[in-house]
Amino acid sequence: MDAGADLPHGLCLEPEALGKLMPMFVWVGSSGHIRATGPTLGTIARVRFGPQAVPGTLLGARFLEVFELLKPGPAATLAEFAAFAGRRLHLGFRGVQRPLFRGQSVALGSGQGVIVDLSFGISAADAVRDYGLTSTDFAPTDLTLEMLGLSEARAAVMEELAALNLRLKDAHRAAAEQALTDPLTGLANRRAFDAALTSAAARLARSGAGFALLHLDLDYFKDVNDTLGHAAGDEVLRRVAEGLRAEARRGDLIARVGGDEFVLMLGGPLEADDVMSAGRRIIARLEAETASVGSARPVSGSIGATLCLPGDARDGARMLADADQALYASKDAGRSTITLHGMTPG
Repeated sequence: MDAGADLPHGLCLEPEALGKLMPMFVWVGSSGHIRATGPTLGTIARVRFGPQAVPGTLLGARFLEVFELLKPGPAATLAEFAAFAGRRLHLGFRGVQRPLFRGQSVALGSGQGVIVDLSFGISAADAVRDYGLTSTDFAPTDLTLEMLGLSEARAAVMEELAALNLRLKDAHRAAAEQALTDPLTGLANRRAFDAALTSAAARLARSGAGFALLHLDLDYFKDVNDTLGHAAGDEVLRRVAEGLRAEARRGDLIARVGGDEFVLMLGGPLEADDVMSAGRRIIARLEAETASVGSARPVSGSIGATLCLPGDARDGARMLADADQALYASKDAGRSTITLHGMTPG
């Protein structure tokens, strides 16, 4: 016996039941008019076209006056539209940019027209937001909301990863700055100075960009530590750093390279008189900054300097050694003065 002999030749399904399976279906009659729609499509129509749209549906409207077939080709009549049955369709409301639908149509027998099943495709997230759709607006078997949830979760994870990456970069940058910064004064430290001097010496040899190197050693600083304590000594160092910042120009480097030793790299072009004047201003400034400390002998400074001019064959180490030699000359001359390498203290 044929197992299908007792089955009906056709399957009858009321629009309400069809709407539960396909909430965005459109039944287009043979005349080209919409005979029924799924409830979700009705919700979208009310938002797009206002309450005047027949409640929950677009009943009675001509399908091709409401919808425009974008792909695979234009259709002016229902017959032309039906010719694309079984193919992937791209549709939209006429005169409206959004939403864009994807769909498929199936021709009904006995002159009943066509059924068109629509979905949002990749614009599902926009549709959910624009029309306030919920899980009840989708078929129980439709994974759109689950996929959107995964997409939103992924976006949240990516956002958190991006924020974490930014925090890590900030932490790395801060660590790098700390590695090159003197924690007490906030000036560059010895490591930063060594790198800057090597770079400046190479730049001088390559392009002739001259500079001056000044090595400053505080005078009578030990008296402050011995009589007033290390806290007072730290305050003196901070004040000296502020004074050096005030005298420096943009692009100059100031570094603390020892307990009470500082080095300045002044960008050129410079002449001997410029360096000597800068040294005297620096000494006067640090004396003013530390005058209120209250030590028996006021804090001052001795400076040794060297000019690094185009054609200079010295490397960074030799330049610093020459500045040190000039510093010793300033100390021997009675302190509180500047000596330019190769010249007498002044």
